[in-house]
Amino acid sequence: MGNIVTTIKRFISNKNTITILGVLLGIVVLYFGYNYRVDQAIDTVMVPFAKQTITATSEITQEMISTVEVLRTFVSSRDNLIVQTNQLINNTDPRCVTYGTSIPEGGFFYSEQVVSCESAPNNPFKNMPDGYGPFSLSVDIHTTYGNSMYPGDFIDLYVKMTSRDNKVIFGKFIEKIEILDVRDNQGVGVFLTSEAKTPAELLFAVPEDLFLLLSKATYVSGVELIPVPRNASYTTNPGETAVTSEYLRNEIEYYTQDIPDEVVTVPNID
Repeated sequence: MGNIVTTIKRFISNKNTITILGVLLGIVVLYFGYNYRVDQAIDTVMVPFAKQTITATSEITQEMISTVEVLRTFVSSRDNLIVQTNQLINNTDPRCVTYGTSIPEGGFFYSEQVVSCESAPNNPFKNMPDGYGPFSLSVDIHTTYGNSMYPGDFIDLYVKMTSRDNKVIFGKFIEKIEILDVRDNQGVGVFLTSEAKTPAELLFAVPEDLFLLLSKATYVSGVELIPVPRNASYTTNPGETAVTSEYLRNEIEYYTQDIPDEVVTVPNID
């Protein structure tokens, strides 16, 4: 027994033996590590996709969706990707496509595109805050920079006009104003379908004082309101909508007349 133990100790303490064992251990680690990575690379999951184009505010039904096998690595790198069909089909709380977007045929579903149908109104002014007024600005494909302004974007409004001494004025008038919707000349949302539509108006909801000021500007001859887009961070951190030029405000106010507040009392007639 003692000879066996001695032999084993000599075998283990031999440098060549240690080298061989180290190589074998490395091969085992590489083998299992390689197989693990291969399994990870080819591991797949089933993900729902749209069998047809689903327009904004449309309810998502079982007939509209199917599933496809995709790599798990694709799914894990996209936290907002919807991977369960039951996140789209809910009999007690139907799901709709968010207003202002659409799911193209063959496209995946993302969490920001799908909401409860109860919270997907077609009227952008339905949830307008108290003390605000709706304002529509006429535009075309050119003034929207090739239809690159979207609902939810924050933009600036510039003014071009002629001053009282007959000089051209151009400058930023209102900053950080949110676009509620983009409509065509039929009053239909430009981004409700995948079909190309020409923008005709931008819709905003602004505080009453700005609503009155913008409305006045549209009636003053020679005044042109020009929408100017900004970058993504401008929309992410918009801040407060505000007039940036009192000079432009005063120029517009000069050509208008305020209506004095009057309270008319109707006498009772017995």
